[in-house]
Amino acid sequence: MDNLLDQVERSFYYHRMNTKNAYEIRNILLEVTESLIYQYGIHSTGMEQIVKETGISRKTIYRYFTNKDDLCAQALLSRDERWMKWFTDSSLKGENPEACLLEMFHTLKSWFMSGEFRGCAFINTAGEISDPAHPIRIIAKEHKQKIFSFITQLTEKLGVSEPLELARQLLVLIDGAITVAMVMNTPSSADDAKEAAKLLISHSFITH
Repeated sequence: MDNLLDQVERSFYYHRMNTKNAYEIRNILLEVTESLIYQYGIHSTGMEQIVKETGISRKTIYRYFTNKDDLCAQALLSRDERWMKWFTDSSLKGENPEACLLEMFHTLKSWFMSGEFRGCAFINTAGEISDPAHPIRIIAKEHKQKIFSFITQLTEKLGVSEPLELARQLLVLIDGAITVAMVMNTPSSADDAKEAAKLLISHSFITH
């Protein structure tokens, strides 16, 4: 007969395994859902497709997420965290604030040229949801606000007279480049946006 210590160790082992399995299941659901909604959109991605692609039953899915909207929202949050880290880390390779601002467009071009590019997931999903108070719309808005905050940190270090105005203009260039690259299949839109950014930055140093 197992002694008490063996029973405790076994109980701890099974608890660890169950926790690990739960973590893995949740990650699989998030990764697959993110991929599906990025490729097909939220409305065109049904729970049956998620079940089929993950091999995880609908009953199990609802143990982790209250409904499809919750699953999609959490998948977008996961993408937001990963995308922002990639974008900021890549952009900060510049030697100074101005170089970092321009590096943003080089970073975008590398994304545009990848086989995975299908536009901005947050613009795409926001376009499918009419209610601005919907959690997915809020996540999309917060994603853009994070990009704006990152740009603002750089424009403030740049020492221009209107850092917030410049940051807003650069954000418009970023989203414009993303949209043109997706619709026209032209990665060079990042280069065009970069040239426009140079003019905006230069103009921002002019005192009025």
